Amino acid sequence: MKDGKTPDPNVIHPIKGYAKEIYIKPTISNPNIIVGEFSYIADFDFESHVTHHYEWNGDKLIIGKFCQIAAGVEFVMNGANHQMNAVSTFPFYTLEGWNMKPPAMADMPLKGDTVIGNDVWIGQNATILPGVHIGDGAIIGANSVVGRDVAPYTIVAGNPAKALRKRFDDEMIKLLLRFRWWDKSIEEIDSLIPVLTCSDIEKVKTKIKEWLD
Repeated sequence: MKDGKTPDPNVIHPIKGYAKEIYIKPTISNPNIIVGEFSYIADFDFESHVTHHYEWNGDKLIIGKFCQIAAGVEFVMNGANHQMNAVSTFPFYTLEGWNMKPPAMADMPLKGDTVIGNDVWIGQNATILPGVHIGDGAIIGANSVVGRDVAPYTIVAGNPAKALRKRFDDEMIKLLLRFRWWDKSIEEIDSLIPVLTCSDIEKVKTKIKEWLD
């Protein structure tokens, strides 16, 4: 391992002397936020980026391993949604003095859990809307607003975010989804770095095929 150190997913600050990049998992206090090992954000506080996340909705934010989340990213949860099947969308029940009981869950446009796969790169100031599922290896462009699911290894950008292209051909994507390098041990991943960072994709494809056979 580099400089005799082994990567530790339980440290908060993975860059010595730099506070504005943290591994997220060891900082989480909300049981409805689940984050995999080595996923990081370019900030010193992750949970402030998860907004409208109210306990009574029961929705979860689930993020896989080795995700890279830039500064200013916001995960908007289901609590941001207002009742839309009535004359007014005003949330009287949340404010003091108004005589309204909370609407039935069936009357709220709840979208379910927000799920981010493994090795996903989310660019600066992107907004992820409630209930979105982002596949493994996807890239979300800076300032994007993501309101629909994103397929694995797909690059999306814009407001609303739209698919620009797949990162690799279908064969390579299937191989990567089978290989699941992020689930291997730290030692195995460390030995795989020359392959994981190689720009000769055909060479990488051949290697992964050999390992999977």
